[in-house]
Amino acid sequence: MTDETMDRPNRFRAEAESRGLPPEEAEEWIRVALPAVYLAEGGDGPLVARAGGDPLLPHGVPKPSDPFVASVDLAALPPGATGLPLPADGHLLFFADTDVRYAEGPVSDAVLYVPAGTPTTPSPLEHSWRKPYRPRELRTVWHQLSPQMPESFALDRWGDLADDEQFELADELDGAWTHVGGYRPPWSLQIGGHPVSPQNDPVHYARDPGEAGSSADGEGAGDWALLATWRYGDDVPELDSGVAHWVIRRRDLAARRFDRAHRYVEMG
Repeated sequence: MTDETMDRPNRFRAEAESRGLPPEEAEEWIRVALPAVYLAEGGDGPLVARAGGDPLLPHGVPKPSDPFVASVDLAALPPGATGLPLPADGHLLFFADTDVRYAEGPVSDAVLYVPAGTPTTPSPLEHSWRKPYRPRELRTVWHQLSPQMPESFALDRWGDLADDEQFELADELDGAWTHVGGYRPPWSLQIGGHPVSPQNDPVHYARDPGEAGSSADGEGAGDWALLATWRYGDDVPELDSGVAHWVIRRRDLAARRFDRAHRYVEMG
């Protein structure tokens, strides 16, 4: 057992008990936590992701309509660390502009999978309104459990009728988890896990019928998962704490239907 699968949950149980939190809710908090990988600049490890600059695209592939964010070498991710049915190798490319359109929803060219061995070439996207994002190499990797945001936990646990006490309990569970080291490390790109969002949960937004940009029929609502989140940082000063999320159904991910991914861009 690793620290993430045994030690931290055990420390969390003890901390939750010391705070008088209901043990059944502490167990639910652990149960719904998901594995995630966090990537950042710095370090001397292998190149896991390349961000900014011009994307490497296969010959003849239509150029995506939005700026290039990052390309992840799937073979460089720790095996099983994301909990997602990702391809074992190849590169996953992400694209997003900086317009704050939280209800954007499905975008067919927001995610592109390039199988291993595919010839590629640098392909400037030539967006006249936006220079390419700053080139950077992501070589620092953390993989750990990712808890739900407290509000998302409360809504999933008690539904739309969750009361103030239940939202407060979710905040207290989050505080206990953070106290035993369950905070996110410094990161630029997150793969898998639960989203961290300054406004709304993009997984909830995609799966709940009746919401703008969400699944029209609610089919497979529980199948939606966070594929990735990017933090714009200083590259986009007009976005305060700006992030882009890419969300997809697990069955579409397993079928390599990245054209069915949803994207949401927001600011703090």
